[in-house]
Amino acid sequence: MYRKRLLCVIFAVLLLLASCTADTGPDPSETLGPVPGTDTDAPETEDTEKTPVRTPGTSYEIPPYETAEFHPEEAHADGEVLLDVSHVNKGYVAVSAKSDSRLKFQVRCGEKTYNYNMSSDGEPSIFPLQCGDAEYTFRVMENTTESRYIELYSEVCNVVLDSEFEPFIRPSDYVPYTMDSDCVSRAKGMAATAVDSVDYIRKIYEFICYTVNYDREKAVTVSKSYMSDPDATLRAGKGICFDYAVLAAAMLRSQGIPTKVVFGYVSPNDLYHAWNMFYTEETGWITVSFEISGTGWTRLDLTFSASGTDSEFIGDGSNYSDLYYY
Repeated sequence: MYRKRLLCVIFAVLLLLASCTADTGPDPSETLGPVPGTDTDAPETEDTEKTPVRTPGTSYEIPPYETAEFHPEEAHADGEVLLDVSHVNKGYVAVSAKSDSRLKFQVRCGEKTYNYNMSSDGEPSIFPLQCGDAEYTFRVMENTTESRYIELYSEVCNVVLDSEFEPFIRPSDYVPYTMDSDCVSRAKGMAATAVDSVDYIRKIYEFICYTVNYDREKAVTVSKSYMSDPDATLRAGKGICFDYAVLAAAMLRSQGIPTKVVFGYVSPNDLYHAWNMFYTEETGWITVSFEISGTGWTRLDLTFSASGTDSEFIGDGSNYSDLYYY
């Protein structure tokens, strides 16, 4: 009986989420205002590791580190705008622009529209191509007055990914990390002792659960333009749902586990919330609806429980509504 309960607890740890209020976190669907015809730094570039790392007696092989880079020499230029689509098959687009006004980068794919803040001082940004194989429209927008923007540059690109996992195995402005990041160093140590990918995921989620506390003050004061830094979350030892999800994604992606940061709503109170989905060959894509067999636990949202949120939010997964993936 004890063994069964222990296994249930171990698998329950895989479902780490963080609660936050309905107004917390960025809203990529925001309107850019009337447009004719219709600040964050990018991750540092690093050399990739070519040889998987293994510790004797373990079986999880750490895949090569996947990065995302801005290549100005390959970018399409128009004035102060540089758009690099040379690696769209790897699941990302890179952009750089200069302006005296605020800038946004818009990605359209099918019925989805993602609006991102981007630096106006020429620092490059990396954004994921989360709609898979599709025709994408990229637009660099400059603020004029209040919520009004004009288009500085646009380009249509037909994207065919090398694999469906490409956007979710590398860093971006939403999941920023490098090989030198503290979170990556800690993740690598845990991966080196994991017996398989599921065991590694368990280690990461258990680590975050016991290392990061929910920051209630931040949840009610954070700006909608806030972007999370996983190393800053580790240093602070606390965060909101966005911080939990980004830290988990950085630690998992850096060691080869395809991981999505998901934004959406959780009923019954329609809380705007962030959580993760991850993929392994053993399990496929897993999110909050992952079912646990055994005594006591069935499905669990760990951080809703840990942060003292009412049990009405801990459902069977059907009360989660996905809106955006990063």
